[in-house]
Amino acid sequence: MNQPVKKHSVDPRALERRAAPLLTSLLRPQSFETVDRVAQATAARFTQGISPHAQMSAWIDWAAHLAQAPGRQLELTMEAFGSAARLAHFGMHNLISDKAERPFAPEPSDRRFNDPAWGTFPYLFFEQVFLAQQQWWRKATREVRGMRPHNAARVSFLAAKYLDVFSPSNFPWLNPVVAERTQREGGANLFRGFEHFIEDFLDAATLSGNNGNGYEVGKDVASTPGEVIYRNHLIELIQYEPATDNVVAEPILIVPAWIMKYYVLDLAAHHSLVRYLVERGFTVFMISWRNPTAEDRDVEFDDYRVAGVMEAIDVVNAILPQRKIHAAGYCLGGTLLSIAAATMARDGDARLASVTLLASQTDFSEPGDLMLFVDAAQVAFLEDMMWDQGYLDTNQMSGVFMALRSNELFWARAIQEYFLGEREQANDLMAWSADQTRMPYLMHSQYLRGLFLENRLTAGRYAVNDNVIALKDISVPMFVVGTESDHISPWRSVYKVHLFTGNDLTFVLTNGGHNAGIVSEPGHPGRRYHLAVRAPNDRYVSADRWRERAKVFEGSWWPAWASWLEQMSARERVFPPQIGAPEKGFVPLEPAPGSYVHQR
Repeated sequence: MNQPVKKHSVDPRALERRAAPLLTSLLRPQSFETVDRVAQATAARFTQGISPHAQMSAWIDWAAHLAQAPGRQLELTMEAFGSAARLAHFGMHNLISDKAERPFAPEPSDRRFNDPAWGTFPYLFFEQVFLAQQQWWRKATREVRGMRPHNAARVSFLAAKYLDVFSPSNFPWLNPVVAERTQREGGANLFRGFEHFIEDFLDAATLSGNNGNGYEVGKDVASTPGEVIYRNHLIELIQYEPATDNVVAEPILIVPAWIMKYYVLDLAAHHSLVRYLVERGFTVFMISWRNPTAEDRDVEFDDYRVAGVMEAIDVVNAILPQRKIHAAGYCLGGTLLSIAAATMARDGDARLASVTLLASQTDFSEPGDLMLFVDAAQVAFLEDMMWDQGYLDTNQMSGVFMALRSNELFWARAIQEYFLGEREQANDLMAWSADQTRMPYLMHSQYLRGLFLENRLTAGRYAVNDNVIALKDISVPMFVVGTESDHISPWRSVYKVHLFTGNDLTFVLTNGGHNAGIVSEPGHPGRRYHLAVRAPNDRYVSADRWRERAKVFEGSWWPAWASWLEQMSARERVFPPQIGAPEKGFVPLEPAPGSYVHQR
């Protein structure tokens, strides 16, 4: 017998109560920013962190202003016709005589066409056509009246890099050196090059990264004897063993950049700055930074100051109480050290004897070609990628540095290894350069925005513990080194520390680049440097005028720095200190170079 179906009545008020939260949620303004960040992060994985908007906005700015500049258009049109006429004239004379004068010449630093084989026809004509185009685009991308200077510099840079792709030196059938080698070896060079390509591809695909290039960390590089005496979540602190019977009383604490491993300052024994200092009778401490992972995404820039520089100073001070410290920072480590020193000066902390900055910027208003990759759009794009990953990856970071020197770091290497079949001879500096590190999301974001974009440190807006600091407060002597061909920390930008300090300052300008200029051991051929001292009451001198006036010395700047450190120290030498301070809990944990340097 069928049971009657019970009908449930619906209470309108109950339904309204249940629907109220949903209606409230729908009516409340919604934010889908996370969706935007995920979309940008996904795009960034395909572009290696390079913002398409940042590039396109520069080209649009250039094109829009050029379209309204008929005078510049006429000038470029006449330049194009003039270049074509010179090329035609050169081509006709070259058919008659191989001594015709070349109408276009490469930049002095451009070594792509140095081989005498480029002086033969038709390769000489290929070279001249390329150089003519290069010259035209150089003039075409000059700043147009009304353009943003930053966009003008970016367009000029990008045009040069795009054009470099089509250089005849990059194509084996247009490159006489490759053609001659292939003919002479019957193509064996191409087979070797293909093997090299496969090896490199497999290294990248398996993430094995042949970073060592035959150099073993702790044996061939980073081999100066010492002990790790302190470790926290961010650093290992190494104290190096003494190499002399007596030492300078004041120790040296070195703060390297965390964008790379610390041992650029402790390479092979014959040009290790650490070993040189130890053998000169200095007690040396070195910070070795931990290689962060996604778990370190929220590590802040100031954490590197507190858990890095300040804790290292505390440990050194505990081991050698009553002795002041010579602090030295390299690259980004020097920027951090300058912030720490200014904070210490503000707070009345007098534990530093001197500050040395090696290729380190304190002002970022003119940071060079690296700034071409940094603007609000680019930083936001990069932030979203790091927000998604938790860090800036090594490949994404190295891509920027490779773009700055693409001819030397990419195209020349590709021609040599893949077309000529010659493996570049490995050295310790190359091994270090391949041993890269990551950077935490929050730290790098704060660094890019606070220093690169907003230049807070020298604008009087950089706060530590809610109080603004000033480099002007640093009263201890400073020794600052810039390098002539530095593409990361241009020497004129490094020189600007003169504007924001009033202490005794010794400035050195050495030849070489960002790394090779610092790794400049005594006996290195071709080394020279300028040196001059700024006393506290001296008037400011521009960078170029300083260079004209400064005395020039042949050889390495290392002995000059070591002598300066000795002058800033007590006259009497003392017995070498013990390793660590066991009675205070600082015992040797493991031999140098420690564990953090091996992290991948």
